[in-house]
Amino acid sequence: MLARLFARRYLFSPHSRSVVNLISGLSVAAVAMPVAAMIVLLSVFNGFESLVRSMYSAFDPDLSITPRQGRTFSAGAVDTAALARIPGVGAVSFLLEQSALLERGGRQATAVVRGVDDAYGTVFPLSDAVVTGAWRVREGDRNYLVVGQAMAWTLGVRSLADADVALYAVRRGSFSSLLPIENYTRRTVPVGGIFSLDLETEQSYVLTSLELAQRLFNYPDRVSSLVVRLAPGADAERVRRAVAEEAGDGFRVRTRDELRASFYRIMTYEKWGIFFIALLVLVVASFSVVGALAMLIVEKRDDIATLRALGADLGLVRSVFRAEGLLICALGAAAGVVLGVGASLVQQHFGLIEIPAETFLTKSYPVEFRPADLAAVLAAFAAVALLLTGITVRGMIKNGKR
Repeated sequence: MLARLFARRYLFSPHSRSVVNLISGLSVAAVAMPVAAMIVLLSVFNGFESLVRSMYSAFDPDLSITPRQGRTFSAGAVDTAALARIPGVGAVSFLLEQSALLERGGRQATAVVRGVDDAYGTVFPLSDAVVTGAWRVREGDRNYLVVGQAMAWTLGVRSLADADVALYAVRRGSFSSLLPIENYTRRTVPVGGIFSLDLETEQSYVLTSLELAQRLFNYPDRVSSLVVRLAPGADAERVRRAVAEEAGDGFRVRTRDELRASFYRIMTYEKWGIFFIALLVLVVASFSVVGALAMLIVEKRDDIATLRALGADLGLVRSVFRAEGLLICALGAAAGVVLGVGASLVQQHFGLIEIPAETFLTKSYPVEFRPADLAAVLAAFAAVALLLTGITVRGMIKNGKR
């Protein structure tokens, strides 16, 4: 208590104004800037991570059920009614995916054709992403394609009035070198809608009805996966275990994070790599506190002698200046937190800083402030402040002498 009182008097006393106080104020600013920068950097990274996850959520299910052996399985091998009764399961849908060649007007492209059933819209609310036409893969007996904007541009689709696309899939079980065209199954399907998501998805996926996909790939009554949408608030891992138990040992059940485990792991590594690089900058900036503290100890050498004459031991003298250094660091951290959290929340809610790119998915830089990141920044800075002030004070005050 006494040490903190002396420290506050040294820093805030109106009768103690010197170049050391000015340097201490500059040290507060020098610490505040990197603290604020760390908070903003982590928040921006969180925003981009959430943006990527939201993009992938349009095509990556909450849970995916696939066979452990082979590429397809019979649609009747899984009791969908029993799965739907599991707490936390919101909706289920069958898919059949396979690569195919798309051709229109001499233009060609390859893509993954995803055949979907009528329940697909309840698992993936893709209708909001359709910018031209409507979300429809089947109306009555008529099948349609829903393609991405990038794929539509590649195939030369400018209007849905005349947008028939030919699909070619390799015919399984037969091959003829004399008549290569006989090695492929061909279907001509009109485009019913065009969706807009990220460039990779737009170029990679084409959606149609499950019935058409089964005929195109010659997989009658078979599917490649069963996808599950979780109910709001459901625990993904708990529901995954329940679904895996119901599906049986012949199937593998994975969450969305497990489907792209390597990608999300790399993003995590990148985030904490940025954190430690910014922390290094903060450590360098914190040396200004060391300089201010060292000058203060030199300036207060007469006060140190007085304290020693009054009976203060070495520990008390050191604690006074240690508290002074920690007070400077605390003021800098507080200012940095106010600046960093304030800037992050303003950008998160109002999007004042825009991305100079018309084709990006969001107009402004995505930002998401997380209290856990703030706690990590403060914990790391507290460790740095304790270490630097402790070493400085111990090195300059020895045996009661400066």
